[in-house]
Amino acid sequence: ETVYGLGADAENATAVSRIYEAKGRPSDHPLIVHIGSMDGIADWAGDLPEYAIKLARDFWPGPLTLVVNRAERAKDFITGGQETVGLRVPAHNVALALIQEFIALGGKGIAAPSANRFGAVSPTTANAVEDELSAYLHEGDIILDGGRCLVGVESTIVDCTKENPFILRLGAVTAEMVEESTGLVALVPENSEVRVSGSLDSHYSPKAKVILDAIAEPGDGLIAPDQIPTPEGVIRLAAPRTIEGYARDLYAALRSADDQGLDVVVVLQPGGDGLAAAIRDRLKRSAFK
Repeated sequence: ETVYGLGADAENATAVSRIYEAKGRPSDHPLIVHIGSMDGIADWAGDLPEYAIKLARDFWPGPLTLVVNRAERAKDFITGGQETVGLRVPAHNVALALIQEFIALGGKGIAAPSANRFGAVSPTTANAVEDELSAYLHEGDIILDGGRCLVGVESTIVDCTKENPFILRLGAVTAEMVEESTGLVALVPENSEVRVSGSLDSHYSPKAKVILDAIAEPGDGLIAPDQIPTPEGVIRLAAPRTIEGYARDLYAALRSADDQGLDVVVVLQPGGDGLAAAIRDRLKRSAFK
């Protein structure tokens, strides 16, 4: 429901190494383990604060990853050598059916980062996965088409190893939602000692140069709310009407710029908190050079 993921048995070091190989991802970057229900937490997590259980009850299945102290099952090849592991229950019928079938066969969880090359734009359709990774997949690898992603940006990541929840990556589950669930102040640190996906300064980047909040020139691509007119000679890539639509359209629009061979994409960012802040976070990283 967030973006497409590249999955492997989270207990199989050889399978997980194929994720890193296909993505071109540094091996010290941790992976999120996707489980079928809250019952799977005990397989992967050590001591949990009460607020982590509250978050899981309120937002799973859903676009929320909890970073918790790892149990022995969570090996270094999943955690990037850290003493924490990220866990999530996805809210998509295909993803859940896959995980639950895997559990029925004796598995415990599926490690799955976004199905793109490291640092590139995350895919939100099965066709985008094929375009991005077909050259790096092996015979017998399968792309499951679950349709267009509902949310369109990656899950919120919350560090649950401290007295208060720390939001390490913004997403559809907002700080206000975390605070309402836990009764605690949710902190958003500028820097964190915990490494998580999507935290590098440069990430989610197309080949085209992304310029924020500027005037588009003829030949440029443009992503802007629908009430903003398209200047003459500018290629309109997306005109979302809502914040939710902006998130769903963003990555596909950035990919379209590369498909069309554009050199520059001008993006007019949405204002506001919540999901709009998550969109701005992704855009800041996509524009970082």
